[in-house]
Amino acid sequence: MARRTWFAAACAAILALGVAACGSDNNSNTSSGSSSGSSSSSAKKNYKMTLIAGVKGDEFYITMNCGAQAKAKELGVTLDFQGPDKFDAGLQTPVVNAVAAKKPDAVLVAPTDSKAMYAPIKQLSDNGSKVALVDTTLDQADFAVSQIASDNEGGGKQAAKTLGELIGGKGKVFVVNVKPGISTTDLRAKGFEEGAKAAGLTYVGQQYDDDDPAKAAAVTKAALAKNPDLKGIFATNLFSAEGAATGIREAGKLGQVKIVGFDAGPKQIEDLKKGTVQALIAQKPAEIGADGVEQAYNALTGKATEKKIGTGFTSITKDNLSQNQDALYKASC
Repeated sequence: MARRTWFAAACAAILALGVAACGSDNNSNTSSGSSSGSSSSSAKKNYKMTLIAGVKGDEFYITMNCGAQAKAKELGVTLDFQGPDKFDAGLQTPVVNAVAAKKPDAVLVAPTDSKAMYAPIKQLSDNGSKVALVDTTLDQADFAVSQIASDNEGGGKQAAKTLGELIGGKGKVFVVNVKPGISTTDLRAKGFEEGAKAAGLTYVGQQYDDDDPAKAAAVTKAALAKNPDLKGIFATNLFSAEGAATGIREAGKLGQVKIVGFDAGPKQIEDLKKGTVQALIAQKPAEIGADGVEQAYNALTGKATEKKIGTGFTSITKDNLSQNQDALYKASC
């Protein structure tokens, strides 16, 4: 009887331990489940976004992507980077359509044409993706949660002021632009024309290069042939500045014709150091990218968004280059 009592007691003790152990496991599972639930909740907040550049190989957009990726990491967002090989609506449209098919939570996009890109980008919004327009914009942009860009017209006026100073306040000036219908470069050219006329410079017009440095060089040489007394050139973007510098060199006018470029990629900085380009108007692409991610994230999480955000620019010359290293564009993150 004593043995049975002892045996029953032992069994009860073992059973109690088992229950406790099971209880401990259950608590652990509950805790793990709670943690898992919390992780799932966090995972839900790890939104998927895509940045669609105007053109993939441009250091401006590479730098924008670097800023966007840094902000995405800070917010726990997954960000993909896409873009066409050339700044062309016909090439950007299939990229936008392919992204739309994946239905990301949000898309940051730099339209390559203010009219032609409306339908494919609007489709992104209609599919449920939040859309932030970065750098360039659309004529009809009411569906976008935010538009983030530099003060391009102001940048053009600054370029005219800088070029006027470089050529002694008088003389013929010319613009090498990308193509009509791009909101940013249209505004830069407009600002430059107004600024040049206000400064008393002789504005002789603009020509387009389709974002091709080789064509920009050809356009520049043609302008020099037509206006042998040309004193200055404003190039509205990175590839235009690169081509304009090449054109001046090939025309044998190095040092005689001053160039103010827009953007500050590695090639432009190299030309600035060599004296081929005399000044650069640098945007803040990393800031544009970061703001785009933040505004899209705010829209997804029910926070207030800013419909329009203007970012500044920096005038860079050989003399102040060392003080403006943060303004230079990157070839990689």
